Amino acid sequence: MDEALLRTLTPIVIGILVRRGADFAAAEDAVQEALVEAVHAWPDGAPRDPQGWLVTVAWRKFLDAARADTSRRNREARVEVEPPPGPGTALDDTLRLYFLCAHPSLTPSSAVALTLRAVGGLSTRQIAQAYLVPEATMAQRISRAKRTVANVRFDRPGDVATVLRVLYLVFNEGYSGDVDLAEEAIRLTRQLAAMIGHEEVAGLLALMLLHHARRAARTDSGGGLVPLAEQDRRLWDTRMIAEGVEVLQAALARDRLGEFQAQAAIAALHADAQKAEETDWVQIVEWYDELVRLTGSPVARLNRAVAVGEADGPRAGLAALAELDPALPRYTAVAAYLHERDGDPATAARLYAEAARSAPSLAERDHLIRRAARLRSA
Repeated sequence: MDEALLRTLTPIVIGILVRRGADFAAAEDAVQEALVEAVHAWPDGAPRDPQGWLVTVAWRKFLDAARADTSRRNREARVEVEPPPGPGTALDDTLRLYFLCAHPSLTPSSAVALTLRAVGGLSTRQIAQAYLVPEATMAQRISRAKRTVANVRFDRPGDVATVLRVLYLVFNEGYSGDVDLAEEAIRLTRQLAAMIGHEEVAGLLALMLLHHARRAARTDSGGGLVPLAEQDRRLWDTRMIAEGVEVLQAALARDRLGEFQAQAAIAALHADAQKAEETDWVQIVEWYDELVRLTGSPVARLNRAVAVGEADGPRAGLAALAELDPALPRYTAVAAYLHERDGDPATAARLYAEAARSAPSLAERDHLIRRAARLRSA
């Protein structure tokens, strides 16, 4: 990967997009996304026409973002001209669309993908990243979902579990900072929680609140990522944390544990620690055990390995990690962290640099590169 070439081409490609009609900020965002894709697409060097490649990819990214933004603005405009709602407990129109897109004729994964694209305003690329599949695969999945529901009546709404999955993915996309959808996801989940006494709806709301409460501390003044252990906890929203804990406690009291409640319990334990070193990692490992039991998720197993490394030492964490598939996203970054904790800076630096090459965003890539450089200089 020729980083010097990318730095040289970046302002040129931005200028081309601006001349084509993109405003500067949107062009800059599109080019940054194209650069991330170049990191994955050029492992053995630049293509024959790197500038043309970047222009093509960046322009496609710009058009995807513009279409999503237009769709979102149109929905907002329609809401503004509607008359004030009358009395009653009808679902919010957006929430109703979430339920209708989660149609029983679709598989849960197809329903989630279709809803994220049609209602959530996410691009196919963003949805593919959330599902850890190639963009072309996700495009085919969405197309099949559209064909499936093309001739059906939307009078049989989908189940709550599918809608919760969509809201969770929308929140995560907003929380990542790529598209600001986190507030909207929280708003819709609040409405759903107020209408039905479903413990997993409450669990998801608690999880969103506890994560969103830390948002101000997740990046530094330059936009760089700040790991949880290094965050300034004075920036955390304590009122939002208190609300999240209260909602979670009420859900857990129903004694019908689900995956969102388990995730929220883990987030609550992090929020409860006034200092990183006061985190109750033993309890966190126990909750990850519950989460793995409920979901079998490889991502949950990966996070559990980190927690084991904190609770029982880095060697124990590496042993837990060794049981997982090395192809799992962020596996190498976790291995780097555990080797760093184990006092092996050379291995950690090499693994951080390797993880940076497959990072899903520029911010994460830069963070991993900085960690590698810090260990090498030391």
